[in-house]
Amino acid sequence: MIAIGCDHAAVALKEELKAHLKGQGFEVEDVGIHGEGKADYPAVALKVTRAISNGSCELGVLLCGTGVGMSIAANKVRGIRAACCSEPYSAILSRLHNDCNVLCMGARVLGPELAKMILDAWLGTEFEGGRHAARVDMIRRIER
Repeated sequence: MIAIGCDHAAVALKEELKAHLKGQGFEVEDVGIHGEGKADYPAVALKVTRAISNGSCELGVLLCGTGVGMSIAANKVRGIRAACCSEPYSAILSRLHNDCNVLCMGARVLGPELAKMILDAWLGTEFEGGRHAARVDMIRRIER
């Protein structure tokens, strides 16, 4: 299952990506927001990362104006490796080399079709392990 959440800047993009994921057969847990009211991105990031930490979801997608705020907030949670991506190549490498479990994107930076391409590239890539596993383990040690 994939957890998805956004702040007020990215409600429309969240809905498009949620429909895209469901169309590909993914189960999606939408943690909000669902309206046009203002939302604090750290609170939404915490909802998505908690879903990953407690095991109810395997991966997460966080959306705000730029994706930067969401990635900063998400990376404060132990076990989360969030990457803010604006093109498919970084999304692929975030999974391949960093075992990234949260993808962050900006609705004010990306159009919906590019966001779908980035999401598909991210989901279609598995962690390579090998020499990268040792580096991810170093990150885990830093978290402790």
